[in-house]
Amino acid sequence: MKTIFTASVFDATVIVNGNELFKGQGSASMWAEKLAAELETTITVEKIGTGWALRGVVDGVDRTWGVHGQRLMQIERA
Repeated sequence: MKTIFTASVFDATVIVNGNELFKGQGSASMWAEKLAAELETTITVEKIGTGWALRGVVDGVDRTWGVHGQRLMQIERA
């Protein structure tokens, strides 16, 4: 099964508080659109330090995603 979580994130990233985040808002926005389509919910981008994270509510839980090993991964918000 193909899922957004298996797609490679070939975009520039930065490390903020130990989390790998998107370096640019444009890249984060593009991935937010893809994630929103897959999860069928609203996903936004939020600046955290010098990077950009994806944010949304899934199953009633507020979630934040960054990048890990060139894949999207849920992270703990600092």
